[in-house]
Amino acid sequence: MLSFHYLVMAEHSMLQKKLLARLKGAGLTIGQPKILDYLKDQDGASQKDIAHGCHIEPGTLTSLLNRMEETGLVERRMLNGNRRSLYVFMTEKGKAQEKLISEAFHELENEAFKNISQEDQETFMKLFRKIYRNTSPS
Repeated sequence: MLSFHYLVMAEHSMLQKKLLARLKGAGLTIGQPKILDYLKDQDGASQKDIAHGCHIEPGTLTSLLNRMEETGLVERRMLNGNRRSLYVFMTEKGKAQEKLISEAFHELENEAFKNISQEDQETFMKLFRKIYRNTSPS
């Protein structure tokens, strides 16, 4: 029988590969879809909040954001004259890419839950949220 940790890691890897395959022509790299998905609901977030929300190390996030800014997906701006903090906003190009990402995530979730009843899906998600809370940093 396969262990929980193996299944979580394997599923994450397969999902990421399938996502990038669906977004092949979009020019996105690993990590970028997650950031755009986060900004969908938190546009104008601080880099610290994005790192925390996406579970990405700050140094890694800086590299990802630099690349995303170079390709026109996001822009970093000061708010209220605060020079110490930059906030990240999606550009129109980033918003268009995020729509593709949302569609791909929706398709992948439908594929993952194929032949699973709505009740079982809800039970699974309820339990998985508990596991997530149990393993999330306090």
